[in-house]
Amino acid sequence: MKEKVLETIKKYNLIENGDKLVLAVSGGPDSISMLNILNEIKKDNIIDFSFCVAHVNHMIRKEAKDDEEYVRKYCNQNEIDFYSKSIDVKKLANNNKVGTEEAGRFVRYKFFDEILEKTGSNKIGVAHNKNDKAETIIMNMMRGSGITGLKGIEAKRGKYIRPLIECERFEIEDYCEKEKLNPRIDKTNFENTYTRNKIRNIVIPYIKKEFNPNIIETLNRLSELVTDEENYIEKQVESTYEQLLIEENKKEIVLDLKLFNSEEKVIKSRIILYTITRLFGTSKEIAKVHIEDIIKLCGNNIGNKYLTPNKNIKILVKNHKIYFMREN
Repeated sequence: MKEKVLETIKKYNLIENGDKLVLAVSGGPDSISMLNILNEIKKDNIIDFSFCVAHVNHMIRKEAKDDEEYVRKYCNQNEIDFYSKSIDVKKLANNNKVGTEEAGRFVRYKFFDEILEKTGSNKIGVAHNKNDKAETIIMNMMRGSGITGLKGIEAKRGKYIRPLIECERFEIEDYCEKEKLNPRIDKTNFENTYTRNKIRNIVIPYIKKEFNPNIIETLNRLSELVTDEENYIEKQVESTYEQLLIEENKKEIVLDLKLFNSEEKVIKSRIILYTITRLFGTSKEIAKVHIEDIIKLCGNNIGNKYLTPNKNIKILVKNHKIYFMREN
């Protein structure tokens, strides 16, 4: 599997000479395999890079402290810098009225960012695999996320890299057994409480049995096809955005209304999302209905009109221009 991971690293240019990584390690089969493989690659001097390990104890399971000690012990034995944090995720979720899964993800990535800054690192390694990618695609399909959701989990996005993204779960489990890693097993993964667990434990096994035994590979091929097409469309959107752009600063972005209205609807939708993302860093709260309303607003070019898709964003159409503004 080490060779497969190396191929993935080279294919997506995940790790380069001089990189400093923060590896997110829970102690489960995926993350401990990533840690062990990257440690071997580093020792073999195949790539000149360094890394430390970050672990979050969610304080949900009574075995969580043992998980932390397991990862700490591995790092001590291999002279790897280890950082950990304990936080009551259930309490946090209740206080903020969000799901436990969402709260856990938030604290994990916040901690990884803190360690990234503290250690002067430039990338964060997470251990998502081929199965995780397939599960994500199915989840996105059920949510109606559109074509972008069919990309699933990318090998590289910003500072996040996923060296195991082309490995299936059975390969990882075989590797752990072969290397005698004795990973920690999170028993909550077998409880069908969360959506992902239901897809992992019920939906995918059913599809494998009744329809397609190679569904994991099939969904990953679909992801590759969609990613190629999405990358092309994104380039077209960026090019079109530059043509439409009149002014851009921290408070607002101004686009040419006439040129915007001359574009196809699919490009208009993408331009809206792209513009809002540039201004706010995300377009997460913008739904299909908001996009439809903005397109309609721009199409009825009569006088000055404005729209507020949410409490932060204000869209104003005035003097043949579209203003994307911060509400405050």
